[in-house]
Amino acid sequence: MPRKGASSHGEVHMRERLCLEKTYAGLLGKNIGIRLGAPVEPSLWTYERIKRFYGDIHGYVKPFINFAADDDINGPVYFLRSLDDAGLRDHLDAKDVGEAWLNYAREGVGMFWWGGYGVSTEHTAYLNLKAGMAPPESGSMAINGKVLSEQIGGQIFIDTWGFVWPGNPQKAAQFAQTAASVSHDGEALQGAGFIAACIANAYVCGTVEEVFDRSLQVLSANCTYRNVLESVRLFHDRQPDDWEACMRYLLHDWGYDKYGGACHVIPNAGVCAMALLYGKHFARGVEIATMAGWDTDCNAGNVGSILGVLDGLEGIPESYREPMHDNVVLSGISGYLNILDLPTYAKKLYILGCRLEKREIPSGCGIQEGEVAFDFSLPGSTHGFRISDPSLCRIRHSEEGKTEGHGSLEILFDRMVRGQGCKVFYKNFYRRKDFSDERYMPVFSPTAYAGQNVSFSLKVERYNGESIIIQPYVHDSNKDVDVKLGGQVVVEDGWMDVSFVIPALDGDLCDEIGFVLEGNSPEKCKDFGVVLLTDFSITGNADYSINLVRQKKEFGSVGGFSHNHGSWDLVADGMQVLCLGHAEAMTGNYYGADESIEGDVRMHHGSSAMLSVRVQGAMRGYYGGFHKGNLVIAKTVGGNLQVLVSEPYPVEQEKTYACRFEAIGKSIALWIGDKKMLTVEDISYDHGMVGYAVYENGRVSFGSPIIHQEMERQGRFV
Repeated sequence: MPRKGASSHGEVHMRERLCLEKTYAGLLGKNIGIRLGAPVEPSLWTYERIKRFYGDIHGYVKPFINFAADDDINGPVYFLRSLDDAGLRDHLDAKDVGEAWLNYAREGVGMFWWGGYGVSTEHTAYLNLKAGMAPPESGSMAINGKVLSEQIGGQIFIDTWGFVWPGNPQKAAQFAQTAASVSHDGEALQGAGFIAACIANAYVCGTVEEVFDRSLQVLSANCTYRNVLESVRLFHDRQPDDWEACMRYLLHDWGYDKYGGACHVIPNAGVCAMALLYGKHFARGVEIATMAGWDTDCNAGNVGSILGVLDGLEGIPESYREPMHDNVVLSGISGYLNILDLPTYAKKLYILGCRLEKREIPSGCGIQEGEVAFDFSLPGSTHGFRISDPSLCRIRHSEEGKTEGHGSLEILFDRMVRGQGCKVFYKNFYRRKDFSDERYMPVFSPTAYAGQNVSFSLKVERYNGESIIIQPYVHDSNKDVDVKLGGQVVVEDGWMDVSFVIPALDGDLCDEIGFVLEGNSPEKCKDFGVVLLTDFSITGNADYSINLVRQKKEFGSVGGFSHNHGSWDLVADGMQVLCLGHAEAMTGNYYGADESIEGDVRMHHGSSAMLSVRVQGAMRGYYGGFHKGNLVIAKTVGGNLQVLVSEPYPVEQEKTYACRFEAIGKSIALWIGDKKMLTVEDISYDHGMVGYAVYENGRVSFGSPIIHQEMERQGRFV
């Protein structure tokens, strides 16, 4: 945010704190809008049908176990990673964003709508990029035509550019338009600039009208996008109390019948303008954007970002906020990155903004990539914690923490007796049963593994009863059982520290980490009180295996893995892939630094089968194993395999080879059995996932992997 004049340290701190909180509110607003609008997304739902079935909307129209991934948040998170990968600069190169498209999307699955070349703008741009076309040509009108290049995607993927340029609408618009040019052109770029400018302006403006008017300044004078916005504003000035009259005007004068393609930006720009001007505040704005029809989740998401920032956290009703559980899931190529904690990500966006503007990052705002660290410092934050039995316990945020500046999660336990208990847990992994649908096919790798250390602090306040029991546990997602890790009877009130190591689960993955709060008093003296939870962290090295025999195939992938290309399936002793060229399976912590993977390899057909380390997506990583009659260590550069070292090694079909591949610092080594076969030094990539890969036509079976990952504590601090 721009700084003017001299200010005291306290005033600067308060401004920076407000900026962070507004970023958090905007991020919440974006995802609330998406969740609200998604159930009535076109093409079958219309304004008339929404009105008939749901009337005047004042809350979510559909309950979800958890809301599955959506392209409207996939794009803003993954395309912004171009800043991580290319390095922070005061300008953005469309080429870097194009590389993020290719690196983080599983081709044909998730991320965005794969509707076909020449039909889906994003699918078209992706294939253009894959064919070697450089941005912005990949999204240009000259290549793709006017209609395809002016669809709505130009503005729905750009919210994060507004969040990282708070109070700087010109920079926000510039970065957003550059990013959008990878896939869009013309009026769609106008939309990208306007929405990003609105978000940036919302940090420093007091009313939606001020945000709207200031943001018009980034638009070209005579563009159609500006014309539809100004026509809506004029209609609003004449009939300020009737948004439905404005909607009828949009249907008549700016409707889909006048603009081609699946989802053109101009009609939806009119809806966004209408929702902002008539809604004025968060709840009503996202509700109007949803009731209007057309691209409901996109429009409500953009409006939610703007009004979330403008109104701040206090302007978002709890009825909209609580079901979000403070997290969202994505559907990019990394199962680890697909689990997103909103308070932590808000801090990341805020820090990126500080660095772009060369502002000092306040102490206590840093995050350690690759680790779980929840301090509950942001108002209302719960970091996705859940409870198993709401009849026994309730949770909410508390401003009280053990450490200065930290808050906590307040757990009310209400008249429990001996034998009754409620789980309080962080969900570090998801399975298919956790979702109501399969929007955009999310896949997951856990954010915590066996061998890592879990620690947190608890404060007990008892109003009644003799004592309670605190029992740490993890949940085995395959066996569907709780693995309890000792316990402690708590008689005295006050703070206590809890820590434990996540146990090996015989190759299973855990999907809940927390503690069981149990009553320990008789019926006549029921346990009643509160527990505060704070400073929850999961750190240290991961040592684990994935028992493929007990995994299931969900969302089109084997549990714990993301697959890119090829046909992957479970077989009697592992998983098998059939492919025509390249196929890959990735798992583990995206920020693993020094790491290794061991697994059996058996080739049925073909001559390529490799293990992988430090894989950062579809375009970058190290690979070691068998390839075209040789043992090789290779890396991918721009998705192309580049051999670093090799030696001849004839492979026998149907023979099982025990392989190990590791990267320690700059040293990379490959073992067959107990013998180290190849070594090489390279430091092109210093972190990433692990897995299996094939880089030639073939059919290969891979065994259950044994994985070790260490998180590098230097250089990953953001």
